[in-house]
Amino acid sequence: MEYQPKGVVGVIAPWNFPINLAFDPAIGAFGAGNRVIIKFSEFCPETGELVKKLVAEYFAPEEMTVITGGPETGKAFSEIPWDHLIFTGGGGIAKHVMAAAAQNLTPVTLELGGKSPTIIGPDADIQKSTQRIAMGKMMNAGQICLAPDYLLVPQDKEDAVVEGIASNVAEQYPTLIANDDYTSVINGRHKERLQGLIDDALEKGAKQTIVNPGDEDFSNTNSNKMPLTVLQNVNDDMRVMQEEIFGPVLPVKTYRNLDEVIDYVNDHDRPLGLYYFGETESDKRKVLDRTISGGVTVNDVIFHIAQHDLPFGGVGPSGMGAYTGPDGFKEFSHAKAVYRQPKINIAKIAGFLPPYGAGTEKTMKQQMKL
Repeated sequence: MEYQPKGVVGVIAPWNFPINLAFDPAIGAFGAGNRVIIKFSEFCPETGELVKKLVAEYFAPEEMTVITGGPETGKAFSEIPWDHLIFTGGGGIAKHVMAAAAQNLTPVTLELGGKSPTIIGPDADIQKSTQRIAMGKMMNAGQICLAPDYLLVPQDKEDAVVEGIASNVAEQYPTLIANDDYTSVINGRHKERLQGLIDDALEKGAKQTIVNPGDEDFSNTNSNKMPLTVLQNVNDDMRVMQEEIFGPVLPVKTYRNLDEVIDYVNDHDRPLGLYYFGETESDKRKVLDRTISGGVTVNDVIFHIAQHDLPFGGVGPSGMGAYTGPDGFKEFSHAKAVYRQPKINIAKIAGFLPPYGAGTEKTMKQQMKL
């Protein structure tokens, strides 16, 4: 087998981590010997224009090119007959990208998202777990495809977990509005969507805890920053348990035993990430063996994406294909089978060369015994 470059790889990068999610796949494509064209999101125009300028300065256009533009540009980009196309973003847009690529039979890698469950095991250290969950959920204001989407916690530890999340957020972010450590929701439309998820849950019986450590007035600011809202008493009739959240809203569901947790996870779309907190090896093994997800971090969240010797990718509705490290090289390469026939006449010896006779019968009998 010989690995060959596929040719030209198109990269459609999202707005939430525009540098990382443009250049991580580009590195894999370059490592496999390809050329790359990157389409930046219209939601990060200044970053896109800066990278476009720098790439033109340091790369020949036939090596790497960056383009910018809105939805029409993105549509036209996905319709190009690439040798490989990688899209990172939401599942709704991914369906259009995949449909466009199908017209040219373009192979695609889809890095999507979904509802990544975070399981607090029966013997989890609550302080350690909630500190790490708070960090992961508040990072980029929850606008991460791998952000903890909802918590599954033992019934008798629900209050302790909610209190732990609140106290750890307060420690990490004593204030929010003027705090440069905490970012905004991308725009007003997404802020309204998130508030809509909260309102829908409250109307259907959820209980909210707004984590606002500095007791700040968010209604009196033109910022798109939002405090973390923890929702309890949630159920699957609520939109917050149906849609990927992608923001500072954290639903909490309770459970009685791990079998119930596993059944719940398996009854829903396969997630991009799954997180388990706990120390008992048999419990960890049960969750790993009986659930399917793109990747797993044990006793933390998100960090499996930072291990570049591990593949990063989704499964089913959370994506297809994987990259980073050796898997990125393989994803963007064509594995060409090469067989060199020895000088002896294998076909004649094996009875494959007509006229068929005793040699053929001998080979068939041997094959039927296998």
